[in-house]
Amino acid sequence: MKISPRRTTIASIASIALLATACGGSSTVANTLEDPALSIYSGECAEASDTEITIYSGRSEELVKPVLDAFECESGIQVRTNFGKPADLALQLVEEGDRSPADVFLSKSPGVVGFLRNEGLLTSLGSDVTTLVDDANVGGDSNWVGITGRQRVLVYNVDLVDEADLPDSVLDLADPKYAGQVAIPATNGSFQDWFTVFRAQEGDDVAEQWLADMVANDAIVTESNRPTVDAVGRGEYEFGLVNHYYNFQEAEALGDAHRAENHSFASDDIGSLVIVTAGAVTSTSDNPAAGEQLLAFMLSNGAQTFFTNDSLEYPLADGVDPAEALPPLGDDGSDFDVTFDELGDGLAGTVKIIESSGILASS
Repeated sequence: MKISPRRTTIASIASIALLATACGGSSTVANTLEDPALSIYSGECAEASDTEITIYSGRSEELVKPVLDAFECESGIQVRTNFGKPADLALQLVEEGDRSPADVFLSKSPGVVGFLRNEGLLTSLGSDVTTLVDDANVGGDSNWVGITGRQRVLVYNVDLVDEADLPDSVLDLADPKYAGQVAIPATNGSFQDWFTVFRAQEGDDVAEQWLADMVANDAIVTESNRPTVDAVGRGEYEFGLVNHYYNFQEAEALGDAHRAENHSFASDDIGSLVIVTAGAVTSTSDNPAAGEQLLAFMLSNGAQTFFTNDSLEYPLADGVDPAEALPPLGDDGSDFDVTFDELGDGLAGTVKIIESSGILASS
């Protein structure tokens, strides 16, 4: 998967006002929107319409609600939300079937939307949405579209690790010299997505051997990405395999007290894979056009600017640069032959491999 480099300069966080520039009507955005970065806009919201859409969001309320509120303001479309873990919401959607009220599915993981695609629960998106991003960030049959990107990195403690001792590849972490030093959130969705692509890219034999070697090397299992980054920053572990943005967020919050930095592997190393968050419209939606309107809004300049400045993820829409704190992704960065649709078929196998590997005994 490849994220193209951005060519235009990002505006300050105040430019999130672009989210609502088309609003018109009676109530002000400042009275309607909850997020301070959005409420600086002094325009007016569109008159509420009879159209209503329901969002099943595996992305956190804190992150996406400001954008959903701004969309409701601009469009007049009423938005209902159901927040939860992506996998739980996907299983709920499967159970509900044709009775599901969901119109849009938002996920931290393309694996989950790949699963829903394979279950026949997603509809194809129009070109008004899919052309907003690189083709690599669009699912098979145009069933989902990438919203933001998260690069896999190795976070390390700067007081415990010399730069000269950083590994060249994620595969090197199985070397005995890193024994007992590497923390892995093995039950976390992003790690499982990564390992599924690892299997597809390198083959099961290589992937399973690497995991077995990590078990033999006394890798430490942690709960999720953020606790891993926090522990590395405190010096509890030398290394952790995580998504890039957690360390930037902690460094921004704690300053010099946070003693960790990200190490990115080479662009052709599976350890530098960029995993996308994704959005899709359900096949049972009563308002698919409104659902597509929302996805296009989430890929607008204002929304993409908000996402990259707020969560420090990489924007996927053309014409938007990452937040200044983020290093650029190279022209050839994280480009692999594997499509994320394969995650929908491979996740179950990945979970079985992880469970049978014995690594969870290290938690």
